[in-house]
Amino acid sequence: MEKTKVISFTLEGDFGFLRKPETNEGVQLSFNMLHKPALLGILGAILGLGGYREKGEWPEYYQQLQGTKVGIAPQVNKHERGNFPKTILTYTNGVGYANADGNLIITESTLVDIGYRIYILIDPENEWHVKLEEYLQEGEAVFLPYLGKNECFTWWEKEQVEVFDVAPHDFKDESFVIDTIFFKDQAVSSERAQNSGSLIFDDLGSDNFLYFERLPIGFDEKLFQYEYSDFAFSNCKWQAEAPIQQLYMLSDDSNSCIVQLF
Repeated sequence: MEKTKVISFTLEGDFGFLRKPETNEGVQLSFNMLHKPALLGILGAILGLGGYREKGEWPEYYQQLQGTKVGIAPQVNKHERGNFPKTILTYTNGVGYANADGNLIITESTLVDIGYRIYILIDPENEWHVKLEEYLQEGEAVFLPYLGKNECFTWWEKEQVEVFDVAPHDFKDESFVIDTIFFKDQAVSSERAQNSGSLIFDDLGSDNFLYFERLPIGFDEKLFQYEYSDFAFSNCKWQAEAPIQQLYMLSDDSNSCIVQLF
């Protein structure tokens, strides 16, 4: 059997709008981090899988890709302590089906100059994974991918696609830095305030940060709405045996990294 591997690439865009279901005083808000359901939609577009067509029916891309394990990280040098720049955009939607009473004024908090490094665990027995690896390495897509809205075009440079050998790792004997967002299932604390079951990090320096966001991880198949989990992203070094699951050590000829694939 062919060895399991991880393929990695960077999605970039001038703008992105990953809409949150809730609004804030008339302003439609965006998630800061790319989340898994949105990423699966992007991968589905690359593969040419169908989207939403009928009410109460899951789109083809979600049916085919929902079991795919992925890792997501904000691109280096595009974020500040995990956050992307944002701007408020206001525009008028004058089409008849948008608002029967007149023009619809829409205000959105939009992400600016964004990028995400993506990691995908490739199953060599999965035909869609095999096709996806081929399309990514060739820089090809069936449908144009976008970051939340048709206007927010995104792409990747095929020269930056990397393929890693992959191995699970428990990090029992060494401290470590996680290069992707990861599930924050426990409280976070420093050595000086240890709590049982907490994620323990070394003392924060001036260049260290901790970023938190509650993000969708999938869909409730009865309610047809997002299921959420708490995530963290940090450049802190976590102590050995920190209770963080689904971690993998990735390595190639030139570098290595630690990611959570979920």
